[in-house]
Amino acid sequence: MILVGTLAFATPAPATAELRTTGLFAPAELVGTVPIALAAHAGVQLVPLPEKTEEHPTPPSPGFRAFARTTAADFAAFPQRTSTWVILGVGAASALLAHPADDTTNAHIVGSRGVGRFFAPGKWVGSVWAQAGASIGLYFGGRYLVPEVDGQPRTNKISHLGYDLLRAQILSQAFIHSIKRAVRRDRPTGECCSFPSGHAATAFAAASVLERHLGYRAAWPTMVVATYVGVSRLHDNRHFLSDILFGSSVGMASGWTVVGRHGRNEYALVPVPVRGGMAVALTRLSGAAWN
Repeated sequence: MILVGTLAFATPAPATAELRTTGLFAPAELVGTVPIALAAHAGVQLVPLPEKTEEHPTPPSPGFRAFARTTAADFAAFPQRTSTWVILGVGAASALLAHPADDTTNAHIVGSRGVGRFFAPGKWVGSVWAQAGASIGLYFGGRYLVPEVDGQPRTNKISHLGYDLLRAQILSQAFIHSIKRAVRRDRPTGECCSFPSGHAATAFAAASVLERHLGYRAAWPTMVVATYVGVSRLHDNRHFLSDILFGSSVGMASGWTVVGRHGRNEYALVPVPVRGGMAVALTRLSGAAWN
């Protein structure tokens, strides 16, 4: 990331005056390759960027006490994030537009026995027990089965992933079941409660966390799997289309709340005065938030 220093606080100089120097952050390996004369002529001073940090740093010690604190903080952060309301707004608008087609969509999706066998695993893949079990397995497996490295914290990328997945599931399911009890919409089969879909929420919460940990190129198949889980619930006649759409948005907003808080706690923008103006540096904070 390259952040350009601005001249917002500098006084404009007359055209005949000497060029003033503006600070420009650049990768350290490029600083020595730019001719000094060219930089001076442009009035630019090249300043090396700090060493690049890991995009999604592993917390030093997400133990049980930290888990309780961070999960409680997730609930507080959920309504405070702009992305939460954008995602929920899109999900609510999509559900509203799909509502007129709720009664006919399921009938079009139901197909042959082979189609039924294809969608059968979706019930288990998106279940809370399967998702929570996988999260707990990753967390404890990473902490206690992966060999420790001397001088390194017990937490590694595997346990960190399980830690975040479990928090995302707790957050999404708390909101899902609260909405279910408040709305009490009957399922297509006549049972309670249909809106929103808990399976869609669990699947998209997991996919959102995996996207941050693995990167979108490696994690895009998880979005495909999450979509498959949602469609399977339509085929099983357990949910309406609007249930799936809004449940997916709740899951995605929950996952992004969990992983998005890392960036807020781990990084900060710091103004840095330079000759002739002001620059902004991206710095990494200590892991105190995880202690």
